[in-house]
Amino acid sequence: MGYVFDPPPQVSLPVVGTDDRFPVHRVYCVGRNYAEHAREMGHDPDREPPFFFQKNPDNLDTSGEFPYPMASEDVHWEIEMVAALKAGGTHIKAENALECVFGYGVALDMTRRDLQGVAKKAGRPWEVGKAFERSAPCTPLVAAAEIGHPAEGAIWLDVNGERRQEGNLNQLIWSVPEQIEYLSSLFELRPGDLILTGTPAGVSACKRGDKMVGHVDGLPELNVTVV
Repeated sequence: MGYVFDPPPQVSLPVVGTDDRFPVHRVYCVGRNYAEHAREMGHDPDREPPFFFQKNPDNLDTSGEFPYPMASEDVHWEIEMVAALKAGGTHIKAENALECVFGYGVALDMTRRDLQGVAKKAGRPWEVGKAFERSAPCTPLVAAAEIGHPAEGAIWLDVNGERRQEGNLNQLIWSVPEQIEYLSSLFELRPGDLILTGTPAGVSACKRGDKMVGHVDGLPELNVTVV
């Protein structure tokens, strides 16, 4: 059997301390998972059921550059911790969920906010605002075997040397195990799935030339220039 054209290579992320790479299956993102971010987006932060959207695996980018995308003049940063799964399944219980996690990284959920806003008003899906090319700048992953499972610690984003987002992982409305439990009630999770676990308050628009530095305690620093 052949293909009608050569398939693209497997999307993967580097793993700190090894030559191995982590093959990516799907990329899930949770929305409004820090209370202050929910408020700044005009929503009540009470603990309503979580909701998720997806980016495409090939939206991930470790180059350190974010090309300002076409069709938008209002592109926002959102700093997030990434959980990378080595196992999956359905109906995973929260108390067992961390057994599925290979490791963690740091990513930006870059968002064409103007296009997302139009989609929201029309009741349409968000992909046009979320799943565009190179919309997920990301660090290499660190194995949980090396660092454990971060449940607290600083998360922040500096833009041009100014602190623009700041929070703590202990402020997540839905913890990583709870996110895995909920997602696995909707999808069959697989090895290689990534979860972008939510962003703290302070999202705003970037411009060409901005230098962004993203941080989560214990994880590699994310350095990205808007080009």
